[in-house]
Amino acid sequence: MEPFTRVFLAALVLTYGLRLWLGLRQLRHVWLNRDTVPAAFAGTVSLEEHRRAADYTLAKTRLALVHLAVEAAMLVALTLGGGLQWLHERLADLIGAPLLQGAALLLAMMLVLALAELPLAWYRQFRIEARFGFNRQKLADFVADHLKQALLTLLLGGPLILLVLWLMGAAGEAWWLWAWFAWMGFNLLVLALYPTLIAPLFNTFTPLADEGLRRRIEGLLARTGFRADGVYVMDGSRRSTHGNAYFTGLGRAKRIVFFDTLLAQLSPEQTEAVLAHELGHYKRHHVAKRIAVLAGVSLLLLWALAWLKQTAGFYSGLGVQAHTDALALALFVLVVPVFLFPLTPLASLYARKHEFEADAFAARYSHPAHLISALVRLYRDNAATLTPDPLYSIFYDTHPRASERIGRLQALQSAAPQPT
Repeated sequence: MEPFTRVFLAALVLTYGLRLWLGLRQLRHVWLNRDTVPAAFAGTVSLEEHRRAADYTLAKTRLALVHLAVEAAMLVALTLGGGLQWLHERLADLIGAPLLQGAALLLAMMLVLALAELPLAWYRQFRIEARFGFNRQKLADFVADHLKQALLTLLLGGPLILLVLWLMGAAGEAWWLWAWFAWMGFNLLVLALYPTLIAPLFNTFTPLADEGLRRRIEGLLARTGFRADGVYVMDGSRRSTHGNAYFTGLGRAKRIVFFDTLLAQLSPEQTEAVLAHELGHYKRHHVAKRIAVLAGVSLLLLWALAWLKQTAGFYSGLGVQAHTDALALALFVLVVPVFLFPLTPLASLYARKHEFEADAFAARYSHPAHLISALVRLYRDNAATLTPDPLYSIFYDTHPRASERIGRLQALQSAAPQPT
């Protein structure tokens, strides 16, 4: 067995064993706490609602364990099982130009992985979400969404793949630096185009019509010094009853978006508090910080790829005989998550820190009590578990646990200045 094969298998067992153990911990912890509402929510969440949230979490976690098995099987099949080598040979017979052949290989790999996950996505939407009363999507819309996603991948991702492969072959030893510029430019371009060109392909956005709520929002924007291109309502109810709100875009193209389901769930005061939280992400520069982290991590990873692609054992150790730039990139994309998963708690901790900062911002520019009541309503209506396993939460949760988050807001309630 080659050295890189041993390293890969060790990382595979460690990562997937850890993920399996965390999933089983989550199942056990949520089940054991299913019949007891946490004391902090005893007056706001009924036992029946708490049990429903537990059952919803258990169903999603069981499906996640199935997804884990499928993911591991596909990873082994494409690498040590010879799947990528087989795709390379078939495409070499069909496509003569090396650059186009390489792009086709990467797109084919993405298609294979997407098709493997499609039944799981269908089951989640039309079995789990439907069973708990969340699904409103029709099968035709489900199929249309996936076709649109595939087309966007081809139209946006295809040129990027061609550019990176060309740089790998033509830009010399510093190709990874030029590829990094291309990658970051692509991400910024998508972020800028998303509000006006990409998101409308999947949903309808209409200007907020509620004048009273609009005036309340305009007052909040004036207090926080936030400028937006507009306030819009998205028809999220086409697919689900889950509610959400967000802002998106760069520069003058920033938009504030409310799901229509959220507006139906919350009062104007609660909606204002939720928006204040979202604005907190912007005013605390969380978007810029996350882009900076993405830039640093991607630069390091591309440098690592540049080193690995010159190492023969990287290919043969992962079940590939041919040495091409496209195969190096494909192998790297497949195996990097295996090696990086143990670092997941750091990313989750960083995200939770941002959530606390956004809550503190909302407590300053809105009423903390309104944000507390909005969060409790959303936890209840979205069937979010109030009792996740602590270790599972450390790895996976990008938002603080409900009891911890509410506790911090209650502590801020008396100290924060309250606007009139």
